[in-house]
This record gives sequence, structure tokens and C-alpha cells, in this order.
Amino acid sequence: MPHNSTPQAARLLVDCLIEQGCDRIFTVPGESFLPVLDALHDSPEIDLVTCRQEGGAAFMACADGTMTGRPGICFVTRGPGATNASIGVHVAHQDSQPMILFVGDVAREMRDREGFQEVDFPAYFGPICKWAARIEDADRIPEYIARAYAVAVSGRPGPVVLALPEDMLADATDAQPRPRIERPAQAPCPDAMQAMMAMIGDAASPVAIIGGAGWNTKAREHFQTFAERIGIPVATAFRRQDAIAPSSPVYAGNLGYGPNPRLIERVKQADLILAVGARLGEATTDGYTVPALDNPEQQIIHVHPDPEELNRVYRTDLPICAAMDDFAECSALWEDQSILSFDAGAHAHGEWEEWSTPKAADYPLDLASCVGFMRESFPADSIICNGAGNFSGWWHRYWRYDGLPTQLAPTAGAMGYGVPAAVAAARRFPDRTVVALAGDGDFLMNGQELASAAQHDCNMIVIVIDNSAYGTIRMHQEREFPARLSATTLQNPDFAALARSFGGWSETCQTTDEFKRALTEAKGREGLRLLDCKIDVEQLAASGATISGLRAKAD
Repeated sequence: MPHNSTPQAARLLVDCLIEQGCDRIFTVPGESFLPVLDALHDSPEIDLVTCRQEGGAAFMACADGTMTGRPGICFVTRGPGATNASIGVHVAHQDSQPMILFVGDVAREMRDREGFQEVDFPAYFGPICKWAARIEDADRIPEYIARAYAVAVSGRPGPVVLALPEDMLADATDAQPRPRIERPAQAPCPDAMQAMMAMIGDAASPVAIIGGAGWNTKAREHFQTFAERIGIPVATAFRRQDAIAPSSPVYAGNLGYGPNPRLIERVKQADLILAVGARLGEATTDGYTVPALDNPEQQIIHVHPDPEELNRVYRTDLPICAAMDDFAECSALWEDQSILSFDAGAHAHGEWEEWSTPKAADYPLDLASCVGFMRESFPADSIICNGAGNFSGWWHRYWRYDGLPTQLAPTAGAMGYGVPAAVAAARRFPDRTVVALAGDGDFLMNGQELASAAQHDCNMIVIVIDNSAYGTIRMHQEREFPARLSATTLQNPDFAALARSFGGWSETCQTTDEFKRALTEAKGREGLRLLDCKIDVEQLAASGATISGLRAKAD
């Protein structure tokens, strides 16, 4: 029962979240929203996850929104709390994931005096979210919460930021929560569908690029049915590899960093690109070259739920504004028999199978072999979480992301995402295997969230790829300025000892066999587990790039 000392506005805010289906909140507590924390004390419907840094909390909320399709919820305090959390807002924005960040704000009478930790939050967050506002009137809390959910889940999903003046949270109000908001249906236009089918039927070598805004299980299943029926090769956008089953006979692999050169050539030579959900952003298209901009020999059909994305960068021959699941279902049920099945899908899948089969290399700890062993040992629906860095490329290339969701990875390329995302995944799916991947530089961006994992009894495995370097930057450095190291060498702590200090189990691995033994033992345990994998910095990327090779090219 609500406590009679809890301010009515704060109680109303929490009740509005419960009405919208919120069952988890990630937070670093602050005095600016103490009434909300008090209201949450009497709200067993909501799992309150205490975090150690606002950037980690925001990443957790972003990952939670990715997994549920409903906004992940994060509460932080003003000033440094909000600016720390801004990284998660930016990732949610570029990744098209629903999220709501609530920020405790200065009291209304203190505004515009540069009060303690004061920031103009609508101005600060406006460029990196869908909507940023301040709730000035307690009676309008239901309106703002309902609108925040509607904005976050509709069209291209994304983040919303709401500032909460601390004095407003103490106000009296008789307002009542609004009903649960659902994403509005966005069925594709039948004429556009007919035109699309005709364009595919006329094409000689079409390729689909899928995954992105609003992609869900329904979209995955129906689009796979459609793609397999017509035999079109299907590539996934950058870090959207769970958008289609890897076992699908038309799955052609992933675009982004370090893709199969044969897939790149296939996309370049395609006479028709069917982009579904993907923004066709810089990472997916390798700097807007795959596919090329304004190629008169290549038609583009772009399907996206946000009309502002259509024709935004790429010249689009047929734009279709629709929700991913509605479009995919319509495609799967379309009865037009004018499309003759392509055999290119099967060929492309064979090329991906060859590319994604690990081939042993002569390193003491060979990451390709390690991923191959992990693939054989772990469940197919394991959730793999990673931040940014070359280390992730081995899993992108060799792991099979089977099931949705199985890949939590920022398309925005933010470091420090993997461990917080794994905490969110372990709370959301406690019965599934959850693995956080992190480079040594990446890990220390948010490694403190091991404390959150331990405090909240998270079952998760952390694999740290430890080469004592910012590996990705070292690779670029060696290419541009060979043998002239500057700021990319790291002196690391004992990561295994660090994990044990949080109450976790850990092992240090220096060879492939040691990795296999440690991974097998970790699989048999529960709770927090960490493998510190020492690798030679020479082993730079899954593409085969090495320091010696880059230096040789420069000579």
C-alpha cells in the first residue's frame, strides 16, 4: 500500500509507469528525485536496479528497450548525472531503440540562476533524442508519460528525456494515469506493395538488407518466409545479425565493419536493393559506398517506419512507410506469383557459411578457434553483448546469432556497452545464457557495473579480450603512422582478481586450450564469471589484419 507521506505527484508518476507496463527501472539515486524513490519503495511491480554510474544505467535501459520493444526506463539526477547518462541516450537514438530517461531537476524557482547542477535539459538533449521536455505541472504528469511512451515506440523508435523539477514531485494532484499506449499500426500501401513485387520480379540480381527500427520476432519470421520463398539473398545491417535465423538458406551474412568481401561485391553488383528497417547509415554502407549513392544502375526500395528516413540520404526509387512487422507479414502473405525464385540466395548463404567457419591461426590464444569452441558449447539462443572495438569482430564473423534477441551491440559504436547490457539481459532473461564481450579498454569504461551484476544476482559471463592496447585505434594508427605509437598502449589491472573482488569466479587464459577449459568450467557455474583472455596485440582483427602486415604495406 502507498505510504501516506509519499507526495502525490511522485506516486502518480510511478503509477503512470506501472499503467504503461514498466516492470524495471535502472537508476543511480539522487536527492533531486527522492519522492520518486519513496514511491518505488511501495511498488513491488517494478524491479529497481541500482547502478554505479549513470552511463551504465542508461546503457542498461537502452538494452532493455531493445529486448522488449517497450521503452527502457532510467532515472538519474541533474547535472553530472544527466550528462553521464547522455551516452545511453545517444546510443538509443542512433540504434533506434525505445527508452525514456527521467532527470531530477532543480526546483522551478531556482531555474535560470545557474542553480546547483542546473542544465537546460531540453536544449541539451534535444539534438540526440526524439523529444525532450520538462514537466512543470503535476496535473499533467499522465499526459507527459503517455506522450513519452507514444513518441518512444512510434515511427522510428528512440529515446525521450523528461526533466522533473524536484519541487513539482512534491505537489498535490488528483490526476489519474492514462491507459497503456501501444505502437500504432502502420500497414504498407497495397499499391506500393504491388509496385515492389513488380520491381523484384523484373530484377536479375536483387539483395535485401534488413534489421533496424522496430524489428521484432514477427518481422523476423514473416520476412524470412518471404525471402526464402523468392530466394533473395538477405544481408543484415551492422550489428543486426539476429534479424534473420543464421540457418536460413538465404542468409548472406552481415554488413558493417569486416564483412565478407564476396557479400560486399554482391551488394555492389545488385541491380535492386531492398532495404527493410535499416537506415542505410555510415557503418552499414561502409561510408555510403555499399551500396553506392546515386547509382543509376541500381534501384532502391526502402521500407522504414519513419517517413523522414525515406530519401534522406539515398535516392530511393520506391519508398514505403510501414512498420516492420506489418510490412513483413504483408510480404509473406502476398499471393502474386510473378516472381520467379532466385538461386542467388542459396549461393550467398554458401559463401557466408565458408566465411563464418573458423580457421585456426598460429596464435597462443587464437580467437577464431575460441569462438568456434564457444559456438559448439553454448546454447544457440545465448545473448551476446558487446561494446565497441576490434575484439567484437571475431564474434560478428563466427558466432551464429540464433533467435531474437541474441545480439545486444551498439550500432552507434559506443565503448562500455557490453557489461551493462549483459546486466539488463540477465535480469530480463534469467534462464538464458548471457555473455558480455569486452576489450580491455572497453571493459574499464563501465566495468564498475560488475557491482550491479553481483548485487542483483545476475547470471552472466564476461569475456575480456586483453591485449594491453586500444586495439582499434592502434590498427588505424599503424595504417596511418606505422610504428609511431601514441596514447594507444594500456597498463591494465588484474581483471581476474578484480572480478573476484566483486564476489565472482574468474580465470586468466593465455592459450586456446586454457580458454576452452575455463569456458567449460564457467558454463557449469552460476552467478558472475569472468575470463581474462591475454592475446598478442599482433592479432588485430578478425579480417586477418596484423601489425606486422600493416607495417609491411607502409614500407
